[in-house]
Amino acid sequence: MTSPYQFAHDAYAGALQDAYSFLGDGEESGQSVRVAGRLILLRRQGKLVFATMRDSSGEIQLFVLDGVAENFEEFAKLHLGDWVGAAGEVVRTKRGELSVKVATWERLAAALHNFGDKWAGIADFDLRYRHREADLWANETTRRSLQRRSQMLRSLRERCWAAGFIEVETPMLNPIPTGAVARPFVTHHNAYDSDFYLRIAPELWLKRLVVGGFERVFELGRVFRNEGVSPRHNPEFTILELYAAYWNYEDMMSFTEELVAGVAQDVLGTTEIEYQGRQLSLTAPWARRTMAELTSEALGEDLSVHTPRPRLVERLQALNVHVHESWGPGRCLAELFEVTCEPSLWDAIFVTEYPVEVSPLSRRHQLDPEVTERFESYAATREISNGFSELNDPVEQRARFEDQARLVAAGDDEAMLIDEDYIKSLEWGLPPTAGLGVGIDRLAMLIADEANIREVIAFPTLKPLRD
Repeated sequence: MTSPYQFAHDAYAGALQDAYSFLGDGEESGQSVRVAGRLILLRRQGKLVFATMRDSSGEIQLFVLDGVAENFEEFAKLHLGDWVGAAGEVVRTKRGELSVKVATWERLAAALHNFGDKWAGIADFDLRYRHREADLWANETTRRSLQRRSQMLRSLRERCWAAGFIEVETPMLNPIPTGAVARPFVTHHNAYDSDFYLRIAPELWLKRLVVGGFERVFELGRVFRNEGVSPRHNPEFTILELYAAYWNYEDMMSFTEELVAGVAQDVLGTTEIEYQGRQLSLTAPWARRTMAELTSEALGEDLSVHTPRPRLVERLQALNVHVHESWGPGRCLAELFEVTCEPSLWDAIFVTEYPVEVSPLSRRHQLDPEVTERFESYAATREISNGFSELNDPVEQRARFEDQARLVAAGDDEAMLIDEDYIKSLEWGLPPTAGLGVGIDRLAMLIADEANIREVIAFPTLKPLRD
């Protein structure tokens, strides 16, 4: 059977379920419709075939009767996953199933691989991720999670626009890896005969736009970090970054909690959600605690960036953490926090006052110059966002980059390099500014109630198959 070039349909399953909810069992509507979608269930009972068809809006039954439907025997031989267009009257069967009583139909495309039926779905995890197109039809939870992600992105954009931010785009290919502390992907540009790096963050480009007079900017886009793969990490991921002139980190924390809580309200209808069987509060305002306070409570000892390095090293070694000789007290405190505190941070919370040593782009705190006006937000034990008052002094920024360069020389392949172009942009003058980065995939995990980051990415990065 040759498949047609097009099929004009005028109805969707979800809309039909709503529009004809009044039909009683065994009733006919007298209205004919044309529907199209995939067959996900097919069963024959003598001169009858019952088929469940799924389109982008939902499911509806095709009621196919020998002597009424054209080419009845051919319809009965269709396979699960075949695309079908059908025309017929909307009826409700005696068993109460809203259906299209098929008069004419066409196979629009054949499925040459098994989709699994409506109930079994696809259980092979490798097949699910490598061929998400099959997974989307077979597993309703996959479609729901990606639909919620789409709703979340729409909400984020609308809320940023409403707050006066404009959306911009910045380069994916960078001459040096910059904007965050991470290991980059490298590629080669043939025309320039030069290596470029897939961006690890759009931060420095966005702040250059603030220098140029755009007071509030944001970008929703891809970033790339050549690091491990886990249920919480994918090397290619989506980030929301935004910058507001004249704000500080306190202003940005207030905006962050309202933004995330607002998204939850928009998509789920509540800020008190359930995540992996446990209640999780995203309701603003969120708790605010310093890194030193949380670490001290976890270890039962007053610890801070001012604690002598040997004592911090001793506590790390007791936790079987390898300490690099280049780590100062700030990095040691940050490592202690990560090991002892992160696993217990459940309800949404801001962790503040990160050490200068691990915050090369953040402005020093007004009350303690050894820490910065930086925060990270956590929910369900994972980091959701990172933000700070931006360092806008070009002299100090150069000194911070030079500190990072020394770490690179000492073997730290995640430290930053000196970005001369960015320093020059600061010399043109960056007003007081606050910035924010939100991990979209991790936020989507919360909104979709998924424990594995792959479930909220349409096509996650996988190890290539080898012959």
